[in-house]
Amino acid sequence: MTCDVAFQTAATHYLGQLTEQHQGTSAGEPDALHAMRVALTRLRTSILFFLPMVAGAEHMRLATELKWLNAHLGMVRDLDVALERLTKINKVQARLTDRSWRRERAACQRHLTRALGSPRYRRLVRDLTAWIEHGEWSRKISKEATERRAEPVADYSARKLTQWQKKLLKKSRELEELGPKKRHQLRLKNKRLSYAIEAAANLVPDGELPTHKATLKLLRKAQRSLGQLNDDTRRRSLAVALGEDKTGVSDLLLKPKQKKLLLRKAANAYDQLADVKPLKISGA
Repeated sequence: MTCDVAFQTAATHYLGQLTEQHQGTSAGEPDALHAMRVALTRLRTSILFFLPMVAGAEHMRLATELKWLNAHLGMVRDLDVALERLTKINKVQARLTDRSWRRERAACQRHLTRALGSPRYRRLVRDLTAWIEHGEWSRKISKEATERRAEPVADYSARKLTQWQKKLLKKSRELEELGPKKRHQLRLKNKRLSYAIEAAANLVPDGELPTHKATLKLLRKAQRSLGQLNDDTRRRSLAVALGEDKTGVSDLLLKPKQKKLLLRKAANAYDQLADVKPLKISGA
């Protein structure tokens, strides 16, 4: 399979998953919202993975629109995660906080529902569909452009996955010194690499499956820890935005020892990942 066909196949699949969740997300269903956001992240990862091939004016415009959609989905999802934690805590103060956060969730849902019913959203889906199928990237006639489209996806994926993994491991060496913003960027790189490796599963030879599974296991381990740290940062920001004092949300927030433990778990996962041999792709 060539890179152009691989990109079109993956992007069309994830765009389809995204639109399938439109009705449920518009109706305020948390599971549909989560599934829609995951599909969006996988779609954006596919675009980023093949960026050298698809980059251009159309891509830049659509990337801005996808970021807009992600912001609407993310705000409601962050509140859902916080409310899940409040439900587990089940204390008097938590129940009081729960009411104010549910009101905010309802307000953000109204904004999200309007966004999903807007001409802007419909135009985004329409333009994405057209761009994936026959965008400017697919019509470039330069030698470089045609070679990129025609390159076997196995060769390209082997090279790209290695590059992404090396960059991730390099950034992870500074993990325990990173601030919340840079740690969030590391988490995104981790998630993108995980999704890219999952997408390339059909290109992995049988003999490489143990390496494939080991790599994903370690990436997911790091992702869980980094995700909890990011959720904590978002809860703190949401609490400030909602005017909640520290005592009102203290049970929601991670303690210093918990944060250190999560950082250590993520760092250990990256240390182990550095010892795993590079993933081989069939035909590469």
